[in-house]
Amino acid sequence: MIKRKLSSKVQNLAKQYPVVTITGPRQSGKTTLAKMAFSKYSIYSLEDPDLRQFAMNDPRGFLGQKKKMVIDEIQRVPELLSYIQGIVDSSNLPGQFILTGSHQFKLASVVNQSLAGRTALVSLLPFSMKELNEDLSYEELIYRGFYPRVVDQKLDPTEASAFYVNTYLEKDLREIKDIKNLSRFESFLRLCAANVGQLLNKERLSNDIGVDAKTIDSWLSILQASYVLFLLPPHFENFRKRVTKSAKLYFYDTGLASYLLGIKKANHLKAHPLKGQLFENLLVIEKLKAQLNAVEKPSLYFYRDNSGNEVDLLEDLGLEIKSYEIKSTATLSSSLFKGLNFYKKLNPKNKKSYLIYTGEEQVVREGHHCTPYKKT
Repeated sequence: MIKRKLSSKVQNLAKQYPVVTITGPRQSGKTTLAKMAFSKYSIYSLEDPDLRQFAMNDPRGFLGQKKKMVIDEIQRVPELLSYIQGIVDSSNLPGQFILTGSHQFKLASVVNQSLAGRTALVSLLPFSMKELNEDLSYEELIYRGFYPRVVDQKLDPTEASAFYVNTYLEKDLREIKDIKNLSRFESFLRLCAANVGQLLNKERLSNDIGVDAKTIDSWLSILQASYVLFLLPPHFENFRKRVTKSAKLYFYDTGLASYLLGIKKANHLKAHPLKGQLFENLLVIEKLKAQLNAVEKPSLYFYRDNSGNEVDLLEDLGLEIKSYEIKSTATLSSSLFKGLNFYKKLNPKNKKSYLIYTGEEQVVREGHHCTPYKKT
């Protein structure tokens, strides 16, 4: 069993807060994490229809069964949160409840209303490269993705992603919002994959799918809420008004993006036109996982101005900004540092800059740290 980086963090948080809430995409390992980190707790899944009915009809009786509980998929019975609030306020003890849920915005909203100041809120994404520590090519990593069941059981990535999308469309999606035309929504999902690593152009998406801008906004919110899409915001300060205001579009898991693009084998990526964007997606999400696993608020951005100067990824640490260029090449050349050089001159807070690439050497060139993707 692979120990998750977040494990010790949630255990420490349970010593400080009466409730710890773990959110994340379906099948990212939330239940397994809760079982491993809190093995002495009683575990109840609200996916079970009988337990769910019990919790809905007799919330006090349900919550009174044990002093320490893991409640899986809490968003199934959000009414429980008000009762949990009463229990933790009366006892004022840490680590009473561990909650998990799959719908980011929906769950965060009800948790913040009922448990503000009483819960630590963390996010668990699928495995990171550091957690797995595998010696695989980037093509294999991108194609397979990082969902625990696919990794642990060595499932066929294409089949697993197909089942995931079907479950998502037929079950999860209807819980978040009743979408009338699922076929058109699935086309939108595939179109998002075709735009991976690119600036989000809502008007073009609207025209291509044949729905209005309001619908595009709604669908994007749904895909973010269910941890399918991640939108990387642009970084700008008041004195840099030339930068773009559009976000860049990525998938939380490259395996799912690969499936939606029709990639059926890892070696298909070698000549795929979106190979570079998928490699960029892989590394951007790895950096996001690192921040979330450290229970840090995401502080990731990109830079692009109207003259075409850009940097793939910026990490804003407050007093310092780290810049990253991500390239699916094994050969170093001066042209790869153009964006990094520009931004380093532009922003005095940018003290460290990195080129992440597919080569083997870990060297410093032109003042930039060149790092193989396996060592990030």
